[in-house]
Amino acid sequence: MSTYRDLKVWAKARVYIKDVYTISVNFPKEEIYGITSQIRRAAVSIANNIVEGSARYSDKEFIRFLDIAYASSIEVENMHYICLDLGFINDDEFSKLFEQSQEIQRMIFSLKRSLKEKLTTTN
Repeated sequence: MSTYRDLKVWAKARVYIKDVYTISVNFPKEEIYGITSQIRRAAVSIANNIVEGSARYSDKEFIRFLDIAYASSIEVENMHYICLDLGFINDDEFSKLFEQSQEIQRMIFSLKRSLKEKLTTTN
C-alpha cells in the first residue's frame, strides 16, 4: 500500500519548506509575526494538505485537499513577489523559489488529473 511518503510532490514540498525557512531567516526581525510567519505557514500547508488528503478515504476527498495545497502554493508564490518587492530576497533567491513553486504546482495538477481519471474509469 502506498502512502504520502511515496509521493514525489510531498518530497519536493519538504525541500521547498526547508528553502523557505532558510531564506526567511534573514527577513527583518519586525516581520517575525508578519511576512515571515505567513510565508512559513503557507509553505508548510502545502505538504500538510498533501499528507492529509492522501489519508482520506476517497480520491474525491484527496482531490479537495490537493486543491487546498495548490492554493497554498499560489499564496507562497505571491509572498515571494512581495518579499522581492520589499527587498527581503534577491533575484536569485526569488528565481529559485519561484521555480520550485511552479514545479510543485505542476505536480499537484498532474496528481489531481490522474486521480480524476481514476474516478471516471471506476464509476
